[in-house]
Amino acid sequence: MKKKGILGLLAVAATAILLVGCGKSSSTKTTTITVGASSVPHAQILKHVQPELKKEGVNLKIKVFQDYVLPNKALASKELDANYFQHIPFLDNWNKENNGSLVSAGKVHLEPIGVYSKKVKSLKDLKDGATVLVSSNVADYGWVLTLFKDAGLITLKKGTELTSATFNDIKTNKRHLKFKHSYEAKLMPTFYKNNEGDAVVINANYAVQAGLNPKKDAIALEKSDSPYANIVAVRKGDKNKPAIKKLMKALRSKSTQKWIEKKYKGAILPVSAD
Repeated sequence: MKKKGILGLLAVAATAILLVGCGKSSSTKTTTITVGASSVPHAQILKHVQPELKKEGVNLKIKVFQDYVLPNKALASKELDANYFQHIPFLDNWNKENNGSLVSAGKVHLEPIGVYSKKVKSLKDLKDGATVLVSSNVADYGWVLTLFKDAGLITLKKGTELTSATFNDIKTNKRHLKFKHSYEAKLMPTFYKNNEGDAVVINANYAVQAGLNPKKDAIALEKSDSPYANIVAVRKGDKNKPAIKKLMKALRSKSTQKWIEKKYKGAILPVSAD
């Protein structure tokens, strides 16, 4: 009886250990996702939430892109699980031009686009015939036009939708400003530093990457209530995947918002809700 009792206890203990081991294996199961991002600030923000996601069982891999062309192509071809570099008008325009079906998983932050100049301190100081250099990103044009419209330098045709506007929608241009818009976005800080043009429009991520502070250095800056917040994009049907939901929760947590505010000193603004 005594021997059988000991054997029985050992059997129970072995079973318990096995069950605990199984439970531990299940609870620590890790899902790996790869997210494409611009280096600044997107990849930096993703790197910040990596430890938090690891605790949640998500192994976040970050692939850095230096342009706005490849990230959506990589996502559509399933090289990525998500990307983080664009706003909704840009995504909508890409879907339209490429017969795509990428969708937003949610907004994260706003990169206020700004106008920079070494020649004037205000848009209103631009002289007649001044040249304004703008990138070739069509989705940004409504954003840019709004800055010049609010400064009283141009008016737009009646019924113009800012999210799809182009420079052809300008109705009046009393200073005869010359908008040149055939350049890659990443080149704009170089044009500014080389004093090319009378004013240069620069996306905040490239401005920050070049050592500029949009809040301090821009002569005109997009307002914080802009609809052009940067989003995480995914393939249609992937928005509700557990790993993507955990990613969005981490990116939009209060602690991440506070980190963004402190890290970028107002040059990058967190967005807490869609």
